[in-house]
Amino acid sequence: MLNHNLYMLSFTKTTEQSSNYNSLESMPIGELLKNMNLEDKTVPYAVEKALPQIERLVTELVSRMQQGGRLFYIGAGTSGRLGIVDASECPPTFGVPFDLVNGIIAGGDAAIRRAVENAEDDATQAWKDLSAMGIKEHDTVIGIAASGTTPYVIGGLQKCNEHGILTGSICCNAGSPLSQTAKYPIEVIVGPEFVTGSSRMKAGTAQKLVLNMISTATMIRLGRVKGNKMVDMQLSNKKLVDRGAKMIVDETGVTYDEALELLIQYGSVRSAVDNYTSKK
Repeated sequence: MLNHNLYMLSFTKTTEQSSNYNSLESMPIGELLKNMNLEDKTVPYAVEKALPQIERLVTELVSRMQQGGRLFYIGAGTSGRLGIVDASECPPTFGVPFDLVNGIIAGGDAAIRRAVENAEDDATQAWKDLSAMGIKEHDTVIGIAASGTTPYVIGGLQKCNEHGILTGSICCNAGSPLSQTAKYPIEVIVGPEFVTGSSRMKAGTAQKLVLNMISTATMIRLGRVKGNKMVDMQLSNKKLVDRGAKMIVDETGVTYDEALELLIQYGSVRSAVDNYTSKK
């Protein structure tokens, strides 16, 4: 198991370096917002530099999922919550089973809303959490940690490596212990935060962008998007039913009312369009 204290001393964490701004409490609100926005604008460029790393991970991930594998995100604090958000959005957006993409946070579901003391410092718990969900060979585990030093995440990826499970990571410091552990690391170097050390800001934004890319690109490659439409989305509210009906109108040329009837009859845009076109 990694000696966390030694790792903490082995590299420089730019996410912990002093902000480029000072005397924040003296800034007018407009200036605060302007400067935060200036910092936020740098994040997509940092993500752009990591695109080759993201591509390598997604390529391997898609291959595993085509063989029946699942995707797991593990993280603590903000990183863990972001993984849960991305995972929870996949079923309604792409119509996949709820256990295909999973988010696990240190401290369990209680930590989604409130920090659980010392949860991220347990290097053995992530593997226990993954084991409880039936982790297996074709699954993929992506560890998320802005610092790249979270024991919960590193320990989990170490055990996955031992069991031949594909591992990836997302962090915001170069050469981190997490990147050294993951088989397919992604490093998005966003630099010092506006509020020193507050990695829920630029680092959190970077992680969200990368997670969007990973899950969306993967679902597209798995055939869950047709053209540019979410044809398998769950029809869980009136807005989505309306969107689905309009998709059917665009694809088939039927009236809006006819599209609604098809959507209700077949339950999804894909099924409605396929059944309509097959009968013509």
